[in-house]
Amino acid sequence: MSTIQIDRVSKWFGHVVAVNDVTMTVAPGITGLLGPNGAGKTTLLNMMGGFAGPSSGTVTLDGVPTWRNEEIYRTIGMVPEAEAMYDFLTGEQFVLANAKLHGLPDPGAAARRAIDTVEMAPAAGRAIETYSKGMRQRMKMAAALVHDPAVLLLDEPFNGMDPRQRLQLMDMLRRMGSEGRTVLFSSHILEEVEQLATHIEVMVSGRHAASGDYRAIRRLMTDRPHRYTLRSDDDRGLASALVAEGVVGAVQVDGEDNALHVQTSDFGRFTVSLPKIARDNKIRLYDVSPADESLESVFGYLVRS
Repeated sequence: MSTIQIDRVSKWFGHVVAVNDVTMTVAPGITGLLGPNGAGKTTLLNMMGGFAGPSSGTVTLDGVPTWRNEEIYRTIGMVPEAEAMYDFLTGEQFVLANAKLHGLPDPGAAARRAIDTVEMAPAAGRAIETYSKGMRQRMKMAAALVHDPAVLLLDEPFNGMDPRQRLQLMDMLRRMGSEGRTVLFSSHILEEVEQLATHIEVMVSGRHAASGDYRAIRRLMTDRPHRYTLRSDDDRGLASALVAEGVVGAVQVDGEDNALHVQTSDFGRFTVSLPKIARDNKIRLYDVSPADESLESVFGYLVRS
């Protein structure tokens, strides 16, 4: 098991600060690196993978600096967002070349195993120039996996993949995470991170904005109101009771949707009081759904902060 430690890291290019004083730990399991385009995700990944050095701070893999240390590539597999492929080669030749560069004892067997892992064997004999974007992504993944790395760094790995390919890749990454590997993937697509990552790191404008489970992050944002959609057998009566008890700051009865939309700034009090209020007023609750607990909502709050 391997861990990447980023400590007070900044990276600037001339007068442009791409990453600003970031500290985080990437542990075994699946971590999603979330942020809008231009947030500094790719720069951070390049420093983790040893392709760029920090302007200040340190990036280490199991306590060893990643910058100018070719030994880390025995442990790390990286899939950059940029194409970085030789179109005149077949997929098999491309992966085989990577196996030979790693000095593997049986590069042919390693290449075939990696290609089978990403389910690209039927197309392995075709030239890369004939591949779709999704096929290219999967063959790049095979090249990154050819030496069976303990750490996998992926920059926007789902770009260009169709729904079936996305599901296959997600299943593969889940297996790797369950095996104790350290898998980090960047994305600006909220659904991908929410479905796959057990832990998230959020980057906004080069800064580290949040870390952890996205629901836990949302609850830590006590200065933001929490919104819920409620359904009951008496929405108007429930609205009146909630307002009378002072546990909500705003209510809206939606007749078309047969729902009650409420907003509260006291998450703890609301969750404890709601069932008691419903019971005391003999109102049956059918549904209580958070309206802003999704990763999309959390991300939106963080970006606007």
